[in-house]
Amino acid sequence: MNARLRAAGLPALAVALVGGVLAVQLANGGGSFEPLRPADPCVQREVASRADGIEGLTERLVLLGVDGAACRLGVGREALTLELAQSDDPTDAEIEALHDGLVAAVRRLEEEGTLPPPSELVHEALDNADLNGLLEAAIRALPDSVIDAALKTDDVLVRAIDDLDLRELLANLEDQDDLNRQLEGAITQAVKDSLAARVRDLV
Repeated sequence: MNARLRAAGLPALAVALVGGVLAVQLANGGGSFEPLRPADPCVQREVASRADGIEGLTERLVLLGVDGAACRLGVGREALTLELAQSDDPTDAEIEALHDGLVAAVRRLEEEGTLPPPSELVHEALDNADLNGLLEAAIRALPDSVIDAALKTDDVLVRAIDDLDLRELLANLEDQDDLNRQLEGAITQAVKDSLAARVRDLV
């Protein structure tokens, strides 16, 4: 009998406990809950990369570039990446916004003085360039001052971005996370190719 009474009292006890928790939440402002708003892509944010060299540089460019594209389109960053991931045919406006966002990111890093000089990137670019041994050795022997006087990092980056086929790139996304991976990989390779081609003309 006592066991039955205890079993019958359990639901009442549970209701009382839940009611107590709700009362405490309401007393502490829990009744005015508002969902977190997406970050405003038009507000400049500090970005850091997990990598060094060209890969780290392009990682920062992509984060800032997608923010810039979302700001130009008047949407949140998450909304833009979701739209791009779900669409097989990005609009002209999306392509243009992404291109302009990436170029604006280059300009911002240049103004902040955080772009590395070309001489810091050339050797990495040559590591996977298809050059004969003598030419590669000659390029690697160039003084940093010669490379930095002849090339500008912002110019190399903008040329690399201009050469990208963003429409084809965006048409092959698998999911939202794939956007950054695809852009970073494509820009990294484009920068390496551009650096290798332009520094070759110095020899």
